[in-house]
Amino acid sequence: MNKLLIVCLILCATTGFAQKPAFNGLDMGLSNLSRLSDAKTRSISPENFTGEKGKGGMADPIKQKGQRNVANAANEADELGVGWKVNPFIIINPGETFTIAEIEGPGAIQHIWMTPTGNWQWSIIRFYWDDETTPSIEAPVGAFFGMAWNEFAHLNSLAVTVNPGSAFNCYWKMPFRKKCKITMENLNPDEPMRLYYQVTYVLTEIGEDEAYLHAQYRRSNPNTTSLHTILDGVKGKGHYVGTYMGVGVRNNGWWGEGEIKFYLDGDKDFATIVGTGTEDYFCGSYNFENRATKQYQEFSTAYAGLHQVIRPDGMYRSQQRFGMYRWHIQDPIRFDRDLKVTIQDLGWRHGGYLAQQSDIITVAFWYQREPHAPFPKLPDRKGLEVN
Repeated sequence: MNKLLIVCLILCATTGFAQKPAFNGLDMGLSNLSRLSDAKTRSISPENFTGEKGKGGMADPIKQKGQRNVANAANEADELGVGWKVNPFIIINPGETFTIAEIEGPGAIQHIWMTPTGNWQWSIIRFYWDDETTPSIEAPVGAFFGMAWNEFAHLNSLAVTVNPGSAFNCYWKMPFRKKCKITMENLNPDEPMRLYYQVTYVLTEIGEDEAYLHAQYRRSNPNTTSLHTILDGVKGKGHYVGTYMGVGVRNNGWWGEGEIKFYLDGDKDFATIVGTGTEDYFCGSYNFENRATKQYQEFSTAYAGLHQVIRPDGMYRSQQRFGMYRWHIQDPIRFDRDLKVTIQDLGWRHGGYLAQQSDIITVAFWYQREPHAPFPKLPDRKGLEVN
């Protein structure tokens, strides 16, 4: 090879003038925000069920008045006409499952906003990638967005935000190759669910190294073994990216001595990654205590938080409950063959540790190649209920 050409290639590589790879518009951090792409942005909502270009806001409050899920605000908009907030929400009746989005790929979901009414633990959100018949994401909508106790708390992180009054936002990157399907099931036997929502996605090529997002709900109520399994049975190559955990404490005193353990690629009795305590894993310390006020101190940051502390009210709300999250965005936990994640349900009493029987709810988030192993069956409606 010509020596001058070799020198030029080296200079290009070291000075930043080498040809950059094609940009598909998926990783839109600040460093990529100015880069142009051929990706196509689309959005699905009750005003455009298919996300098709130029097909939003077409419902007619006069012609379609009374038709379910076509003109739900027909009465309010009948004097204004087409294009004036005719169908901003849907109604999901008791026992019904509604398909929120069905998208032909390749592409990726980039943002989901919704504000569900009713019992958040009785509303089940599911995501199906490509042609799979069992979901890769399955959880009560409250727990998926960090609200497992069916009560609002402000959550402010990179991956998930929950804002007043009940605005659920998800920024997890969700690529798919053939298709994506999202459904919501209303398990409430008595009340319909009103749902405003928007699913914003991009149509673009998906690289071979892009994995699929998975999320799995589990609950131990009560935790009779004092060991809660966050995730088990994962087979394949991927990386673990987040934990939401709700803890309902059944005893007095400090409840968070338990260690989290990540069993990677054939680990048996002893895990490769072991934490030093519950509050340590969730990036707090010393009981999450504000030493000045002698109270639990809520906090919500980009990657971790104790965003919810439910305190007894002296009457009917008698139990302490907590909600916390830890997103492994900067430090994903990578595995090649299999993964298991557990956390000890361990408290403190004078002189030593206390094996507890707490009510623990978790949602695990991870990326992996398909196919995924079958998920455990969700609890029934009573098993999901929060009293």
